[in-house]
Amino acid sequence: MDVRRRYSRLQSMHRLKREDATPLPSPKASDALPLPLYITNTVFFTLFFAVVYYLLARWREKIRTSTPLHLVTPAEMIAIVAFVASFIYLVGFFGIDFVQSLILRPAIDSWSDEEEENSLIRKEDSRNLPCRQDLDCPLVPAARVGSVYPSTAKPKIAEIPVDPASLGEEDEEIISSVVAGTIPSYSLESKLGDCRRAAVIRREALQRVTGKSLQGLPLEGFDYDSILGQCCEMPVGYVQIPVGIAGPLLLNGREFSVPMATTEGCLVASTNRGCKAILVSGGATSVLLRDGMTRAPVVRFGSAKRAAELKMFLESPESFDELAAVFNRSSRFARLQSIKCAIAGKNLYMRFTCSTGDAMGMNMVSKGVQNVLDFLQTDFSDMDIIGISGNFCSDKKPAAVNWIEGRGKSVVCEAVIKSDVVKKVLKTSVEALVELNMLKNLTGSAMAGALGGFNAHASNIVSAIYIATGQDPAQNVESSHCITMMEAVNGGQDLHVSVTMPSIEVGTIGGGTQLASQSACLNLLGVKGANTDSPGSNSAQLASVVAGAVLAGELSLMSALAAGQLVKSHMKYNRSSKDVSKVSS
Repeated sequence: MDVRRRYSRLQSMHRLKREDATPLPSPKASDALPLPLYITNTVFFTLFFAVVYYLLARWREKIRTSTPLHLVTPAEMIAIVAFVASFIYLVGFFGIDFVQSLILRPAIDSWSDEEEENSLIRKEDSRNLPCRQDLDCPLVPAARVGSVYPSTAKPKIAEIPVDPASLGEEDEEIISSVVAGTIPSYSLESKLGDCRRAAVIRREALQRVTGKSLQGLPLEGFDYDSILGQCCEMPVGYVQIPVGIAGPLLLNGREFSVPMATTEGCLVASTNRGCKAILVSGGATSVLLRDGMTRAPVVRFGSAKRAAELKMFLESPESFDELAAVFNRSSRFARLQSIKCAIAGKNLYMRFTCSTGDAMGMNMVSKGVQNVLDFLQTDFSDMDIIGISGNFCSDKKPAAVNWIEGRGKSVVCEAVIKSDVVKKVLKTSVEALVELNMLKNLTGSAMAGALGGFNAHASNIVSAIYIATGQDPAQNVESSHCITMMEAVNGGQDLHVSVTMPSIEVGTIGGGTQLASQSACLNLLGVKGANTDSPGSNSAQLASVVAGAVLAGELSLMSALAAGQLVKSHMKYNRSSKDVSKVSS
């Protein structure tokens, strides 16, 4: 809004200059004050610090004399009113500009010359709403002066390079400033107030700086407002990943069409074959064993004895209710489940586990942990907080603690595949599958020193579903921890197959789940958003679907290996006949 006001004022001044008229001074907000601005500021500064000193002195006196703090004298009431009034004035006068100078203004000398620089910012935006205020705004805004694409243009998949001749004069000047470094690229959204136009300008500036073309990277057809401040910074386009559907997956009596975003040929087809084998055999069953996100801060004391004292306090059943009350204040969904500690010398690692509703919950549990740390410093004032995360959580890293204790959702999924299905659909035998699973997934993984990797390719399916549904792809590391078990049942005729996954980290709200494409995939599974009737059930259902799809993928790949079909299948479905060199050129 400040940019728009300055820009409108500058437009008027430039029109007066063009008409050879003397520009009139613009009115200022301070003109409405009865006293000069410096005197008003001095009065409120003095008043603020005086009443703060008085109130702190009275508070200390009441604590010393054991006087209830809620008993307030008339003088104290006047002081409180004066404190609030002076605080509001100072924040209103200095606070907004100060925050903008830190966040929105990247450098002290950037955009300092208003008459020269701010005239480059933009033409008036035809939308009535500011950037990202309304997430349902159209993908292609109305035409504006200096806009690269007209409002009638349709979204295109194959991008045409931006023609410099089609750029407006203002856009050209801003691009030149970005290239020269006088306007930081990251500040374009806040300065222009138009996320899409910022992406266009940043993209063109990047091409000029690097001398490399971004042709083929789509720009149109994406809502850049929806990612501002939460999903991606400094966008110049978006990457296309095809989404395939495997299924129906019959799981716990329900059929699911599983979306998988991948560029690996055979993956969706193989998972789909596994889903078919499960379907015609009567379906799979899954059980949620645990549901709790973790965060483990690390603190340090002057001695190992003091660290041990805090460990015993945290793990004591008598202390849990008090700590849970402090922790649970962070959210109406966060509920502390347990605290487990580990000591390394004078350092203490505290692993907090809590339920997080339908959110994946990393931010939620972190806020709760911070509340507890602040509370603990009352009785353990010598505690030095080294970090809110000490890697005992453990997030986005393979770790035995996740494999043993679990993190996120712990799920086991099983199915009994009939012998005729093994032969006709999977093209192998029960005996061959059982032997291969023992020698490959169990013995082979043990020989490799695997940590949670006692499976054929669980991470393939986990990554594909995570990308399609807006999960954090980096959490594929621990979410793919899986042990696949196979054994002959019913007199050796049928195959019992199961996958046990102790740390599936998923959510159906927050992060990338709210983007249009990912939200559509969640909706396909029937788990979009939060479940108001049973908080946490949507994310639990998604975790079960992930485990069921992994079961299908394991079943199909192991069958291909047992039948010697893997290389043949990949040569047929995972090799492009298109001349990639011609496409890229």
